[in-house]
Amino acid sequence: MSRVTIAWIVIAVVGVGTYLVRASFLAVADRVAAIPARWRTPLQLIPPAVLAALIAPAVLRPDGALNVVGARPLAALAALGVAWWTRSVLATILVGLAAALGLELLLG
Repeated sequence: MSRVTIAWIVIAVVGVGTYLVRASFLAVADRVAAIPARWRTPLQLIPPAVLAALIAPAVLRPDGALNVVGARPLAALAALGVAWWTRSVLATILVGLAAALGLELLLG
C-alpha cells in the first residue's frame, strides 16, 4: 500500500472513532439526566476551567516568558470585561478578536 492510501485509512479510522465517541454520549443521554445535583455543579465547571487552561498560557506566556503587558493581555482583559458584563459568548469572542487584532496593529 502507498503512503497516501495508509494516510486515508488512518484519517477514516480516526474519523469513525471520533464519531463513535461523540455518538456514545447520545446513547447515554437519558442516564446523564439522572446525575445527582451535587455532581452537576462540578461537572458544569469543567468546560470553563479547560478553556481557561488553554487560553491563559497563550495570553500570558506566548513565547515562554511571562508577558503581562502587551496586546494579548490587554485584549484578554477587554474580552473578560465583555464576558462579565454581557454574559454573551459571541460578544466576548468578537470583542476579544477585534481587540487582539487592533492592539497587535497598534502595538506591534
